[in-house]
Amino acid sequence: MKHTLTLISLYSLLVLPSALAQAVPVNTNPLVLLDASGDPRPVKTLADWSKRRPQIPLAMQQVMGSLPDASHKVPLDLRVEEEKDCGSYVQRKVTIAVEDWDRLPALLLIPKSLKGKTRAMLCLHPTSEHGKAVVCGLGIGPNRNYGQELAQRGYIVLAPDYPGLGDYVAARNELYEHGYASASMKGIWNHMRCVDLLETLPEVDPSRIGCIGHSLGGHNTLFLGVFDPRIKVLVSSCGFTSFPKYYGGDLPGWTHPGDMPTIDTVYGMDPARMPFDFPGILAALAPRPLFVNAPLQDANFDVSGVKDCIDTARSVYALYGAKKKLVAVHPDAEHDFPESVRKQAYAFIDAVLKH
Repeated sequence: MKHTLTLISLYSLLVLPSALAQAVPVNTNPLVLLDASGDPRPVKTLADWSKRRPQIPLAMQQVMGSLPDASHKVPLDLRVEEEKDCGSYVQRKVTIAVEDWDRLPALLLIPKSLKGKTRAMLCLHPTSEHGKAVVCGLGIGPNRNYGQELAQRGYIVLAPDYPGLGDYVAARNELYEHGYASASMKGIWNHMRCVDLLETLPEVDPSRIGCIGHSLGGHNTLFLGVFDPRIKVLVSSCGFTSFPKYYGGDLPGWTHPGDMPTIDTVYGMDPARMPFDFPGILAALAPRPLFVNAPLQDANFDVSGVKDCIDTARSVYALYGAKKKLVAVHPDAEHDFPESVRKQAYAFIDAVLKH
């Protein structure tokens, strides 16, 4: 994690978002770079982008609060609470120490047919009281069992709970008591610790780790990717749209304790005051492979706003000569991750991690 912490070293101490809000001018366009005097100029080269890119995680921290520094890391202390034979793989119910006050519940799926070190996927669940169980085929509703399906395809899978859901309900209050400004930032920290765990497993090739998620898990996949370059491929299903096109700019859905309360308390739920937006988040992932599922009938995340974000981010991918690494599909579906699209996503992941 040292490389990530270096990127944000000046902001690694816990700083109140209200204070940071005064420190950095609003610029949500990743293709515009503000010079020292605040005057805008276009991002035209990789040299320009090398100056613009570090500003994006800093802007995210204005809203989410600062990413904890390395002093928050403790030994992972992996504990197996239960093991279940699921046919082609073994499922272990585990907890890991993510901070000195907190243990994170997760499911670890290990294929039985492994030979040597192999690829792994962090699977982030959508909003559901069942938490991690949903992506492992144990929840309700179809088209959410991507963790189970990836394990069946030979991937080691780690599926953690998100604060307030699954077996991790108490964490939603506790994270604020311990100084976090948002559950989103706590999620980023936890998921980085999950990558730490995957890197320690003898079965995992640390150079072949990806992340996938739907809805809540879809935007948490993107958030993690911005802060953790160890994620080599990302799949975000129904996870975002631009803030001005999220219910016409009506942002209460982002402000509850499970997300980012400061969008209300500091930024007045006004998209124009928000210091970051999803075009910049997608651009900050370049040139890593990113697959986006954005259905045409998604009532949560307006597809035209998704397309706006994709179009902007493609300009940054183009600077790397990597436009083909950003793929977006738009099935005629609602807020869903249809089987046909999941198969496309798995093939996309395979192309990056299988060999």
